[in-house]
Amino acid sequence: MHIAKPLKRLFSLAIALTCLPLSSDAQSAATPAVSLTPEQVAVCDPHKSCDHGLCDATTCNDTLRDYQQMQGQLHITSMRPGPGNHKDAPPANLDESRANPYPSLPNPLILNNGTKVTTAKIWWQQRRPQIVEYFDREVYGRVPAHPPKVTWEVVETTRETEGKFPVITKQLVGHVDNSSYPLITVNIQLSLTTPADASGPVPIILNFSSFTPRPSTSRTAAPPLWCQRILEKGWGYAVISTTSIQTENGAGLRSGGIIGLVNQGHFRKPDDWGALRAWAWGASRAMDYFETDESVDAKQVGLEGHSRDGKAALVTMAYDQRFAIAYVSSSGTGGAKLFRRNFGEPLEDLAGEREYHWMAGSFLKYAGPLTAKDLPVDAHELIALCAPRPVFIGGGATTGAVSDAGADPPGSFLSAVAAGPVYKLLGKKDMGASSLPTMGTPLIDGDIGFRQHNGGHTDEPNWPTFLTFASRYLHGPGESAKPAAH
Repeated sequence: MHIAKPLKRLFSLAIALTCLPLSSDAQSAATPAVSLTPEQVAVCDPHKSCDHGLCDATTCNDTLRDYQQMQGQLHITSMRPGPGNHKDAPPANLDESRANPYPSLPNPLILNNGTKVTTAKIWWQQRRPQIVEYFDREVYGRVPAHPPKVTWEVVETTRETEGKFPVITKQLVGHVDNSSYPLITVNIQLSLTTPADASGPVPIILNFSSFTPRPSTSRTAAPPLWCQRILEKGWGYAVISTTSIQTENGAGLRSGGIIGLVNQGHFRKPDDWGALRAWAWGASRAMDYFETDESVDAKQVGLEGHSRDGKAALVTMAYDQRFAIAYVSSSGTGGAKLFRRNFGEPLEDLAGEREYHWMAGSFLKYAGPLTAKDLPVDAHELIALCAPRPVFIGGGATTGAVSDAGADPPGSFLSAVAAGPVYKLLGKKDMGASSLPTMGTPLIDGDIGFRQHNGGHTDEPNWPTFLTFASRYLHGPGESAKPAAH
């Protein structure tokens, strides 16, 4: 079972998956070729190793070489297989009675020395940095101290009509300085659409996508409904291509994207950043641009992502406090779902050959000699890092013919509940509930929102609820934010 299958949610988008084999110039002569066993060949099924069905055997070979090299750095001799990576692995658990093997969670309001966090000052100066350090070291990896500069270029500006709304759409490219390692080129793809008749800067929602926006002149399909809903409020939206920042396979950790560029084709260290942290870094560079664009109210930029892109949205929100709000949809393990939960996609899938590139190398330990119980942090503390800013968490039904069970929305709900005390410490409201609400019931009176829709693995049904939630915080020119309904 695997929750993170790409969905065609965006307008007439071309796939930007750079599944390139490792350049011979970038390979280390001291690194021998990997001879694949029959079991590894099975793992190398293109629909598994690359996760998009677009990678070739060379890319798979290089992915496994990188994966095995990291295992060697960590002295890991065996891994617990996840159901999304190995056909012989135990099936994903869908029994709620067995879903909480480790019910005790790390307390976000207790310092490492055991002292309780009782004030906002202690949170900001002591406890929050401790949690960030744990996520950096053990889960998502560290951003380099001096990453390359990004120079933004507007390559096309078009006046057009989306539905009934006149808009201005800019296609942008963020050129990443590769003078330190010219073998790898990184150009971040970004589009920005704002109302043409706006009387001033507008709020925007930045959407993460595994696709790249095509030039306006090439569009043939109508924009999706969520775009229309945002424009109807007088706001704008942007789309950033995650795979133009960092490629979507383990081979790309050396041969493509910002990680390969910074590491100059060398293997990662265990606490180096993975793709999720790199995508978040790319979104922060987009925010740098928004702060210079007069059509954007940079104090009112929100985030949205679904599935793996939902993971990226939450990681970005946690690390970059400039973003005002986030809609995190069906993000599952590595996103809002508790790592300690055993329902749907387990931790072992993220530490397997197919998805390990999302995470820091250190994360592999927790599917080898360690378990989720040994993690010093969990997803509720990732949500807590977003406080006091509002976060809306959504997902679909876990039963039925069309299911979102892999993403485990109840696991994300429990995570949101456990983040509540941090919001309250900082003078905000938690969800106001500790039991999973009836399907379709919105919890949006607090500063953490939640809704589980009755559809499958999609973000579309929760967009109206999110926009209602967001309207409490974001407002267009001349408007005031709307208070919470009671």
